[in-house]
Amino acid sequence: MGKKDLTKKSLEELNDVFADIVNVLLFNGRRLVREEDLEDANPVSSYNAHGKIRNQVRDVAKFWKNHEVRIALVGLENQTEEDEDMPLRMIGYDGAAYRDQLRRGERKKEKKRYPVVSLVLYFGSTHRWRTPKTLRECFKLDQALKPYVSDYRINLFEIAYLTEKQVRMFRSDFRIVADYFVQLRKNKRYKPSEETIRHVTELLDLMQALTKNNKFEEAQVLAKRKGDNTMRTFLDEAWEQGEQKGEQKGIQKGIIKGENNKGLRIYINMRKDGISKKKATELAELTPKLVREAEAMLKAAEGVV
Repeated sequence: MGKKDLTKKSLEELNDVFADIVNVLLFNGRRLVREEDLEDANPVSSYNAHGKIRNQVRDVAKFWKNHEVRIALVGLENQTEEDEDMPLRMIGYDGAAYRDQLRRGERKKEKKRYPVVSLVLYFGSTHRWRTPKTLRECFKLDQALKPYVSDYRINLFEIAYLTEKQVRMFRSDFRIVADYFVQLRKNKRYKPSEETIRHVTELLDLMQALTKNNKFEEAQVLAKRKGDNTMRTFLDEAWEQGEQKGEQKGIQKGIIKGENNKGLRIYINMRKDGISKKKATELAELTPKLVREAEAMLKAAEGVV
């Protein structure tokens, strides 16, 4: 979906995390969904396009069995960038889920029906979602036709814009994920959490997929030999190792050298943490020439911690 479809979704597939996300975002923290009441659902649905059967895949799909044994399908869709066609995509997913119910009814004579609820989680931290959130917003709709075009609204949740109270409502590892994006949006940098991570591999996988930051990939290696499973432990050491690698690479290229070494390192570290060019220049006390050198280094070493 969108420009950055995420393939690493294992954290949200865990029942304790999935239930936590739904309880906070849909039910304001009330623990209505229990992890033992969730069953994995097939995220793949099919549709006919020009005589060919094509598949569409949700990020995560679960069946929720409530106390009345009524089943609901809840799907999560991850977005790191806006998608102006999101309402069109989501109505397609939901429609396919309802069509499957009809198909099962025809094939197995099943008369059970259940509602479909889909959540879109938007992880952008630089600005809010600006593209359509409803079906009607996707079209230039003549006012005369408007009463006859049924609308459809996506359930969009902007993770970076959750309140601190909402972040504290999470009880699973997703609290650490939400806290990261809220901090990045508010402070332009991240102070690692000291909360113990329950699902280390899954959380670091998701953070790597969402941020494309190699720190989380290096933290995976550290996680295998660390007993203190917190973001602070992992990222502090990953940052230290990355800084050493970056400095060594710069020295080998002859870019970082002499008395300017410290100032350049400080500037580069701050820029990697999301601090603006202007602010980093002031704090590192660099000349315009050195700022240009540092920015060239960042561009050349893009993707390298």
